[in-house]
Amino acid sequence: MKHARRWLVGSVVAVLLLLGGGAWFAWRMLPSDEALAAQIEESFQKATGIALRVGSASWSLRPAPVVVLEDLATTQDKPITVRRVVLRPRLAALWRRSIAIEAIEVEGAVLPRASVRAFRGHLEGGEVSGMLAGAWTTAQIPVERVRLRDIVWINRRGLALAYDADVRFDPGWRPREAEVRRPGVSPTTRLRATREGDEDRWRVEIDAGGGTWNGQGALETLDQGRMRLTAQLEPRDVNLGELLRAFERHQVVEGRFGGRTEVRSEGRNVGELVRQAHTRTRFTMRPATVQGFDLSKVVGAPGAARGGQTVLDELSGTLETQNTDDGIQLRYSGLQARSGVLSASGSATVLNRRLNGELAIDLVDGVVGLPLKLAGTLDDPQLSMTGGALAGAAVGTAVLPGVGTAIGARVGQQVEKLFGGEDEKKKPQRPAPRKSP
Repeated sequence: MKHARRWLVGSVVAVLLLLGGGAWFAWRMLPSDEALAAQIEESFQKATGIALRVGSASWSLRPAPVVVLEDLATTQDKPITVRRVVLRPRLAALWRRSIAIEAIEVEGAVLPRASVRAFRGHLEGGEVSGMLAGAWTTAQIPVERVRLRDIVWINRRGLALAYDADVRFDPGWRPREAEVRRPGVSPTTRLRATREGDEDRWRVEIDAGGGTWNGQGALETLDQGRMRLTAQLEPRDVNLGELLRAFERHQVVEGRFGGRTEVRSEGRNVGELVRQAHTRTRFTMRPATVQGFDLSKVVGAPGAARGGQTVLDELSGTLETQNTDDGIQLRYSGLQARSGVLSASGSATVLNRRLNGELAIDLVDGVVGLPLKLAGTLDDPQLSMTGGALAGAAVGTAVLPGVGTAIGARVGQQVEKLFGGEDEKKKPQRPAPRKSP
């Protein structure tokens, strides 16, 4: 018994001496706070071509290893700024010169869209390895957890939106659990994803607009390092107005909807998957309110419909979204609306809040459609007839008031398209080729 006790005491003393000697060695080998900040600035610029200023940097090995960076900013016209970054590496991995970080915590970051776009093509593959000095390697799970707080994204229109996020990773950068949310927004607006076993499939749960948008997502590895992301979701009882207000946006349609959403994207990394994302949602709203014009006043005088609203018993159709360099493009197709004896059909495109589309207002259900052009903006939608439709409407009114007006307008529109209408006239003319002297 006495021998065992001596062995235990001796072992504890040996461990303490080893830890003390290791700490002394690390203190001699690791850089000072100033040198650490300078090294981070140099490595960052070498890897990205963009300079970084680090306000302060500090590190400690006790009670657990931690590196703290504060007041970071890139040297860009609209700099990316970060108030505080905390890295918590695993001590055992440090002795093996391996990158294994228990957690990365980021607080108070501001990310202007144009400045983030400047990093495209950087921080990938070999360029990241250039930031690892000497013979450092990465562990099977380089980063186990990422926690983001008050991360502000500024879009191309200058709209600033804050997000929080928590992600736990499996090997291969596969999220085990992930949550992204809009802090301080009511009703709750968040996305949660949970991996199913070790497969590249996730259960997706979205709370938005007072409803849910749940389903399944999957990631497939393709040739040449590309990936394909797909998802099938089912929106249920989502209030469109509340959903858009959670992102400080406004829409011309109010109401709760349900349906089915398909998501598809391909890319080499997470950034490309986000930029190439394409969604398709088949939706139905019962009831729905269209703000900005009154369809009941549109016959014969489209301008008189501006400024009102239309209450619909039902609105259905398909919405497709696609990221572009000019923002997210929305394409509505197969739109069908009913309000009492009035019905309408059409399609529309929205980009940068500008509207472009066509509507047909049915006076005799499914038989006669008064053709209208949809233009303006989401804040000020405008309905009008083209020149050919107006001329046809005038003839129809002279021949047969009421229904004749709509029939004449429809005929006038078709004649206009046959011989080249306003859209053709607006196409820019190519200059005649210059003759050589």
